[in-house]
Amino acid sequence: MQKPSAIYLRLPNWIGDVCMSLPCIDALLSTGVPVVVCARGWARDLLAAYPLAGFVEMSGRWRADRAAVAEHRKLSRHAHPVGLILPDSLSSAMVFRFAGVPGAGYRDDGRSLILRWPFRKPVPRPHAVQAWYGLTRQALQRWGFDCLPLPPGKHLGLQLLERHDQECLDALNTAGLLPGHFVLIAPTATGLHHGKAKVWPCFAELTDALLAQGYAVAMCPPPAEIPEARRSAPGALCIPSLKLGAFAALTRQAALVVCNDSGVSHIAAAAGARQITLFGVTDPERTGPWSGQARCLGSRTQWPTVDDVEKSVLSELDTPFPGDPE
Repeated sequence: MQKPSAIYLRLPNWIGDVCMSLPCIDALLSTGVPVVVCARGWARDLLAAYPLAGFVEMSGRWRADRAAVAEHRKLSRHAHPVGLILPDSLSSAMVFRFAGVPGAGYRDDGRSLILRWPFRKPVPRPHAVQAWYGLTRQALQRWGFDCLPLPPGKHLGLQLLERHDQECLDALNTAGLLPGHFVLIAPTATGLHHGKAKVWPCFAELTDALLAQGYAVAMCPPPAEIPEARRSAPGALCIPSLKLGAFAALTRQAALVVCNDSGVSHIAAAAGARQITLFGVTDPERTGPWSGQARCLGSRTQWPTVDDVEKSVLSELDTPFPGDPE
């Protein structure tokens, strides 16, 4: 087939899913073909360090999104683009199809007739990182590009800008915290999983136990989640909300991140931060953090106890982080 003039990538709508898509972005960029990301507006800051050829903000309204993609394609003069669609929705496939971008994606939700390159989902379904990278690899090979397998180990390799690090350090300075000398908790998680809350119910007890032992405990929830975070862990210091790039840098500066199976878990994994992720209703094998620096506690049917989490936190804090001086 003719070499694509650009690759349009439709990213998922959730923060954690975008983090788990980072190997896909790296693979697409390695082709040397201009890569245009189509995603929710908050992803722009998170991906600011990547050499993208464009960013098209998605609203979730397929007609408006189709118009936005078509307009970008027209202004950029991409005569022969191709599209990679990571979400499974019918609407995401329709956006590219009616914007003149032939798309590749997994067969789902009646999309086979809309996708130019429909692929079957792997069975049994692997971790989300593996599933999306497998789709990316199949699409690139169909378009005539070489694509290596997913690298061994669990590493997402989020790239950040210097300004992200500086914004993080400024926030720590204002809060009176020293890099590497605080535990960052994330006591919230948006949405439900099969009708069940994804929030570990004991963050207040954990915070009080760590404070009693002299550890600084902080959190930095997004604006909409500040009231819930304060109710869940009233003893924790609340750092003013940061954009996603600076927040990712913040997870790197923490001695340890303790969080639910949520976007924070995947941001910390992408940033290479040391973390403990707590499970009670979701499956660690499917949505757990893709990181060699992560420890998962609990299961899809049982939350860990306060004692178990506290012991794990103290054990991690007593263990030198790889690369730290002895």
